[in-house]
Amino acid sequence: MTFTGKRILLGVSGGIAAYKAAELVRRLVSVRARVKVVMTRAAQEFMGPLTFQALSGEKVGTALFGPGSDPLEHVSLGQEVDAIVLAPATANLIGKLAAGIGDDLLTTIMLAATKPILVCPAMNDQMWANPVVQENLDRLQARGFQVMAPESGDLACGAVGLGRLPEPETIVEALARLVSKQDFAGRRVLVTAGPTHEDLDPVRFLTNRSSGKMGYALARMAWRRGAEVCLISGPTALAPPYGVERLMVRSAQDMLKAVRQRFPKVDALLMAAAVGDYRPTHAKARKIKRGPQEEQFQLTPNPDILKEMGALKKRQVVVGFAAETHDLEDEARRKLAAKNLDLIVANDVNRPDAGFQVDTNEVTIIARQGEPLRLPLLTKEEVAEIILDRVVELLTAREQGTTGA
Repeated sequence: MTFTGKRILLGVSGGIAAYKAAELVRRLVSVRARVKVVMTRAAQEFMGPLTFQALSGEKVGTALFGPGSDPLEHVSLGQEVDAIVLAPATANLIGKLAAGIGDDLLTTIMLAATKPILVCPAMNDQMWANPVVQENLDRLQARGFQVMAPESGDLACGAVGLGRLPEPETIVEALARLVSKQDFAGRRVLVTAGPTHEDLDPVRFLTNRSSGKMGYALARMAWRRGAEVCLISGPTALAPPYGVERLMVRSAQDMLKAVRQRFPKVDALLMAAAVGDYRPTHAKARKIKRGPQEEQFQLTPNPDILKEMGALKKRQVVVGFAAETHDLEDEARRKLAAKNLDLIVANDVNRPDAGFQVDTNEVTIIARQGEPLRLPLLTKEEVAEIILDRVVELLTAREQGTTGA
């Protein structure tokens, strides 16, 4: 798991959004991170240290000097953790960091820090737009700080605009990239996800049970590992993964067009979408009315997107998915060969705890050479990690010229 055993330093400065930092701690702890909180004096006017101590299970740092302070804490804390997140980061804190000022525990830690730092600004919209604030953020980014843009919405002062602290779950996702291995850095990954809709008439369509969860997990985990990710998604209620470019499509033909445009520029294609095999030959222009007679529809095969990309690939790694109800491995191997794939991920969709519309999956990964890898029941994020491990192995081998697969 991404955060298991990771040590995170959370710096909280004095803004009304400090209350969200408590939920951020809770979420990080829930994914098994160890969280150390350091608060500025102004932050303590909005939230008490006891709240963060109760949530994190660790003593909260509040002062550079005085009772209970550690004389070397200002050096060790920024070097012994895996990542640092400043949330909320006020204009005052950002200005101090840009100027190299260390006048309290948090700013002094930042001067000695050697680990990745994520800055999450939160302030009034006019403060955010102030050229000095933007110049200070530019200076921090030039020094290697990662800066999250604030969200737009209602602000504590009554204004509406940019300046809201991103929601805790979004900050966790941005932070996940800082603590993940970056073996996909510099690589482009194309992922397809979800079902397609094929119109019968203006109000009805043919589709399948795919929720898109497996494809979205692949896109999210590839981005965490440093990839530039484009997610081509059929209709789904899922939110776009943070940091990922998402293109929404509807039909198989829409998806084919989008994949054709992006495929030549990517290093890997992970085709997790459940693309409809057929579409009505002639969709009705008007709503079909109920009547006593039977309705019959002629169906036309949809384009086989995966087979076309398998034929076009050069150095790309192409991964297919096989959702089967019988003869799982035989069907997967047939598709692997027929579509010129590098890997195929097969799963039995008869199971209620695997496949469509659930958060878990039990799959078999089959390559062109070697024994199949049969995985136990895992979360879809865990499955995605293992698939990406295999993809990066293939990419690395091709870059080194050690395989012609």
